[in-house]
Amino acid sequence: MKKLLLLSSVSILITVCILVACKKSSSDGSTTASVSALTCSSAVVSSTATVSTAFSGSATIPYTGGNGATYTAGSAISSTGVSGLTATLAAGTLASGAGNLTYAIAGTPTSTGTASFAITFGGQTCSFSVTVDAASTTTGCSTSTTVASKVVCLANAFLATLTTTQQASVVLTLNLTNAKRWSNLPCALSCRNGLAYSSLTSTQLAAAKAVAQAAFGTTTGEGYDEFTQIMAADDYLGLTASGYSSGNYIIAFLGTPSTTGKWMLQIGGHHYAQNITYDAGTVTSITPLHEGVEPKGSFTLNGTTYSGPMESEHTAMQDMLGSFTSTELASAKISSTFSDCLMVPGSTTNTFPTTKQGIQVSTLSSAAQAKVLAAMMPWINDLDATSAAAFTTIYQNELASTYVTYASNTSAVAGTASSFLTTNTDYARIDGPSVWIEFICQTGVVYSSQIHYHSVMRDHTRDYIGL
Repeated sequence: MKKLLLLSSVSILITVCILVACKKSSSDGSTTASVSALTCSSAVVSSTATVSTAFSGSATIPYTGGNGATYTAGSAISSTGVSGLTATLAAGTLASGAGNLTYAIAGTPTSTGTASFAITFGGQTCSFSVTVDAASTTTGCSTSTTVASKVVCLANAFLATLTTTQQASVVLTLNLTNAKRWSNLPCALSCRNGLAYSSLTSTQLAAAKAVAQAAFGTTTGEGYDEFTQIMAADDYLGLTASGYSSGNYIIAFLGTPSTTGKWMLQIGGHHYAQNITYDAGTVTSITPLHEGVEPKGSFTLNGTTYSGPMESEHTAMQDMLGSFTSTELASAKISSTFSDCLMVPGSTTNTFPTTKQGIQVSTLSSAAQAKVLAAMMPWINDLDATSAAAFTTIYQNELASTYVTYASNTSAVAGTASSFLTTNTDYARIDGPSVWIEFICQTGVVYSSQIHYHSVMRDHTRDYIGL
């Protein structure tokens, strides 16, 4: 009888287990990570590696069918094809569905070519690769004695990487028509000179960016740093809307790069335009300069978080207006309403107003005058330190005869910097004997629920100098 009862209990237990779909779990009660597919063909690698140079980067691998399980860091996977690199899975938690795995790539590649990594995860296997380029041809430019000569050296190194056809597209005649061919719009080469970044090989692109890095300077948050952040913002917009990409940025030389002759460097794209003129090895013009950004605040792209590429410009303008007294603000304000900068970026027809508006800087307190000069610096510091210092001196010497005006800002409160430049049509301008800087808030184009920034820097006497 006891044997019959025992058999009956076992039978009941088996039946219950079948009914509730009993599953085997790991000994600690956790679920093994699994995915239905890995898509190595869509892997995103943070950057290109260089032969015989220490590399540190990452690769993100899309997956589908994740089961939500947590997984630990993996062991290093050695590269094949090109040796010397390893890929190591970072710990994480799978999404319940689609998501990305992140692998840290490190090491020193031993040759040029393609470093491949065969990965296995969650029951699936695939391979992704990292491109390894030859050493840059720009190394010899580090011995240049001036920034201008270094820019010329790097420009020629870039030209050396191009085909004859490409060289003909990037070196153009220095004349006013070509100099005025720039824009704030996402219109790629239809409104700009030169070669698009997307048309360049990784070696050519690295050489082009080396020119920009030398010309734009190394101030944190400004210059080349800000340039790369604004390009990243364009790539971020491209995730939501078509037509936006750092690949649409261009490089052009108007005239032949030289330390004895005159030529202009043009680098730009949507929300960015640098037009720097060199003459006999000296920077003689740093304008027109256009910068804008959308989104204006923090965003994350490919695992990197950017905290507002133009926030230094925005804050400097806020601090300037916030330093004015109520009486000074009343003198500075005008009734006009602006939808964009008055000197519209890329326009070939707009002209500077003949009459200055607002309040003259010489009538401000010494503290407020200092804030006006400080408000110029985020734009001035978008080029090399030597040239930035020279133009700072020019604009500082003209500070007393400079004017400040602003419009809209209906919610602004005297003495409260953060209350300025917060909503659509809020506008500020610095207008000197030479310097002209405008900053405006506009409704977002892609993210219409928030504002984005437009700015332009011009110079009354040095725009398109001599053309």
